[in-house]
Amino acid sequence: MLSRAGVRTRLAGRLPVYYGWVIFALANLPSFGARPVASVAVLSVFVIPMTEQFGWSRGLFSGAVSLGAVCGLLMSPFAGRLIDRYGSGVILAGCSAIVGACALGMSAVTQAWSFYAIYVPGRAVFSSPLELGTTTAISNWFIRRRPMALAWFGAVQGVGLGLLPLAAAMLIDGFGWQSAWLALGVFTIATGVLPPLLLMARRPEDMGIAPDEQVNDQNVPTASQPHRESQARAWRDVDYTVREALRTPAFWILASFSMVGFMAQAGVSLHQTAHYVDAGVSHGQAALVATAFALGQIPGGMVWSLAGRRLPVRVTLAISAVWLAGGVFGIGFTHQLTWGIVFGFLFGAGVGGLHTLLRLAWADYYGRVHLGAIRGLTLPAQIGGQAIGPVVSGFMFDTSGGYLVPFVIFGSAVALSALLVLAAVPPRRAAAAMISPSP
Repeated sequence: MLSRAGVRTRLAGRLPVYYGWVIFALANLPSFGARPVASVAVLSVFVIPMTEQFGWSRGLFSGAVSLGAVCGLLMSPFAGRLIDRYGSGVILAGCSAIVGACALGMSAVTQAWSFYAIYVPGRAVFSSPLELGTTTAISNWFIRRRPMALAWFGAVQGVGLGLLPLAAAMLIDGFGWQSAWLALGVFTIATGVLPPLLLMARRPEDMGIAPDEQVNDQNVPTASQPHRESQARAWRDVDYTVREALRTPAFWILASFSMVGFMAQAGVSLHQTAHYVDAGVSHGQAALVATAFALGQIPGGMVWSLAGRRLPVRVTLAISAVWLAGGVFGIGFTHQLTWGIVFGFLFGAGVGGLHTLLRLAWADYYGRVHLGAIRGLTLPAQIGGQAIGPVVSGFMFDTSGGYLVPFVIFGSAVALSALLVLAAVPPRRAAAAMISPSP
């Protein structure tokens, strides 16, 4: 009987393509299950039905997202080191099982304490291990094609985030919010546990396979060939230790930028559906704003990824932040569904840029060997922002009766952070690794 390693090796030997594309597919499975189910995009369609049934304030409801983010923050450094040592397979399978079990449990919630006790663990693994496990796996297996792989990953993730809120809203309208949680839990467990556990490998070197920068072009998809070969440069991998990365200014600038950007992302996305329901839009139609936000991340990630190889990544990060801020201002100042869909899409495109470009920047600036540990130390900044945003929006709504003030605050903060990130120049060794391609 073949071991898991034997199954992977045999499969890699028989495939006509680079095994990294199997890793890519495995990393994307949680993008249709665990990640959307634990996301604020999906939770946003549950805000109205759950708070109205139990009489909870929206600040109280939002607190579960923030507490889950804090718990994710605490586990982030440990998760990163585990991924560097053992790979992403066990982490992704375990996280999918936890999120699925939490979704099943949400269907039985009756008290605020039980809502927190059940939702927080799922949100915690979403905030840290799921993000680290998926993106680190892709970055470990791709060097030359890393921008394209991360962009396609963001696109698939956007599809999952776009479909699940709409599906959840339809289930809520047809069968009730409890049945919606049950369906989401079953779907997550079915798609996210066994495949990564069996087939995920840490790095190509662990299987005796060369990274993609050394793979013959006949063995990899060629969709991105024109824009990659048109570059007058190539990326040669660099490897910083955690201690070395901490000494670089770019580390702290990118972390700060991440915190501000994702504070706005979480603070607005959780409440955008409720914002339009409060304005008189039906619940099912208002869910289209969350779907537009999620689907906007697809072209956003692709476009910003292409730009990130033609312009310095810090410049494209700044542009995407301005794009995001425009979407946030638009959502805050409009109350009609049509404009909500437009600005939700714009908002999502900016968030897609942040996701793709930050993942690209961390891997390109600091290399693969210690990437999990480095991102495990930077992710708390992102998670911290995601913890602050929903609570700020929720409690400001409770005190003012609307979302305009918090949304304006978030948009302004992101616009200012766009200026800050321009100073995040690559570390010297990373900058020196940008060389002309070999003939």
